[in-house]
Amino acid sequence: MRRILVVDDEDDIREVAQLSLEMVGGWEVLAAGSGAEALRRAEAERPDAILLDVMMPGMDGPSTFLALQANPATRDIPVILLTAKVQSADRRRFEDLGVAGVLSKPFDPMELAGQVSAALGWT
Repeated sequence: MRRILVVDDEDDIREVAQLSLEMVGGWEVLAAGSGAEALRRAEAERPDAILLDVMMPGMDGPSTFLALQANPATRDIPVILLTAKVQSADRRRFEDLGVAGVLSKPFDPMELAGQVSAALGWT
């Protein structure tokens, strides 16, 4: 079973994503409420992928992604950014970081697992 770490500072978004990915995707979902917690959990749990919110207090999504990339233990975990910023310049900037994909918020809970699978090339 695939394991995915969902990182978002908003409890309700984290819970909806978790339920969606468990029920629709059939995956095991780990959760983190901050960038710092995400770094700890990613290193300890080694998920198959990370769904990472862009806008978080303290350490934002891009900073968290760069920290994951700097750690040999987490460097190879694919990351998908989840963002409410959908302007093409923002999307391009995020994609240029080297993430596996960029998904928009709000997302459709019934579509999320399919969007994550498509971004990661999972069938």
